[in-house]
Amino acid sequence: MMLNGAHAAPFSKTTERSKQKAAAEAERASLQQKLSALKKDIGKTESAKDDAADTLAESEQAISDANRSLRDLAQEQGDTNTKLQQLAVEHDKLAATVAQQKQQLAKLLREQYVAGNEDRIKLLLSGDNPNRINRDLQMMSYVSQAQARLLESLRANLKAVEVNQAEAQNAKDELQEIAAEEMEQKAKLEQEKSRRAALLASLSKKLVAQRKEAGNVERDEQRLTGLVDKLGKLIQEQAIAAAAEKKRQELAAARAKAEAEARAEAKAKADAEARALAKAKAAEAERQRLAKANAAKSGTIKPPPSKPDAIDADEPKVAQQPARPPEPVKPPPREEEPARPAAKPADIALAPTVPSGAPFVSLKGQLRAPVSGKLAAKFGTKRGDGPSWKGVFIRTGEGAEIRSIAGGKVIFSDWLRGFGNMIIVDHGGQYWSIYGNCESLLKRVGDVVKPGDSIASAGNSGGNEESGLYFELRHQGTAFDPAGWVKF
Repeated sequence: MMLNGAHAAPFSKTTERSKQKAAAEAERASLQQKLSALKKDIGKTESAKDDAADTLAESEQAISDANRSLRDLAQEQGDTNTKLQQLAVEHDKLAATVAQQKQQLAKLLREQYVAGNEDRIKLLLSGDNPNRINRDLQMMSYVSQAQARLLESLRANLKAVEVNQAEAQNAKDELQEIAAEEMEQKAKLEQEKSRRAALLASLSKKLVAQRKEAGNVERDEQRLTGLVDKLGKLIQEQAIAAAAEKKRQELAAARAKAEAEARAEAKAKADAEARALAKAKAAEAERQRLAKANAAKSGTIKPPPSKPDAIDADEPKVAQQPARPPEPVKPPPREEEPARPAAKPADIALAPTVPSGAPFVSLKGQLRAPVSGKLAAKFGTKRGDGPSWKGVFIRTGEGAEIRSIAGGKVIFSDWLRGFGNMIIVDHGGQYWSIYGNCESLLKRVGDVVKPGDSIASAGNSGGNEESGLYFELRHQGTAFDPAGWVKF
């Protein structure tokens, strides 16, 4: 708390980075809430018996979060420093341009002063040769236009200098903000590592006993299988919701287009009829004008009074009504469709996306190992007195970089009993890769990864006795041997 207070006062100014970070956190909150509920749902099916590894969960998650934050901050710091360097180069160029323009403007004003600043009225009244006067006026016009352009360009560059300085100051504020956050995260990391070491020391005997306990490994596997099944259903539901929302939007767009076309057609028809009526009225008015002109010219001929029709003579006279414009044609009524609830952005965050590059199934035998190390356990081999391994265990040093074996999308990034800090990547085609016992998870749910992207660091979270990576491949929820796919 003291550390937070120490750094809060100097950086109370809100930077663009702070706003973007807050928006990103708010966007992830809804999805994280769903995944937490999913984990709780899995936990309800298990016995209430405490697991020693659960005591480490909070500390191991905090270490993972701190390491991820430090990595993100280092990336941000590099990007901000690069931006600051670019702004400095841009500032130097702008400053040089402004100085040059000021010199040009001063030279123009000095030359105009030396020339006597002869105005146009004086030149016109000089009585000089008209050709010379016209030439001088033209030259004065060119000079004035050049001055105006130079002034406008100078104003624009001075404004650009102000914007550049504001952006540079914001970048400096962001660097100070990042430095403060780094200090806070480093202190938090050291604190959590010390706390975890103390917990491990106090729980070491209990952890060893529980690892040997019959049924523990089976429960861990069932827990992971339950998580995979529920994630698969959630993704499928969200994909269906996304498809339904897309279809609804397409239908709405098609309906709006049809209505717009119907309105345009009705308007065009009404305009054509109005033009025809106006043309007929104009022709009738012209005919009457010509008839009156001819009558006035002859002086004798008068148009005979119109006699009412024999049938209409007995009818009462009705005042003539002005012609009404034609009513616009209404589009045909459409059948009302039942309203569908619009899918929220957070609801489709896990919907499968097509990874860039070749389909996963075509990469069989070409995938690189997710981490450098020694293959300590293979798929299908016996796991002590328990069941067979559903994946492989690669022994490696704590903190070793774990990379995604192929492109895809992160659909799970959290702590799970038996597997510690674990990350799952969906590669499309219902192929998933699973990375467990990590020290730190460097990617969040919803992140899109490319082949070889660093996604985690190796460790022994979840109560594992040695440092390394537990790695699985699954298709349609079923684990299969990664040996034929990955070059270990």
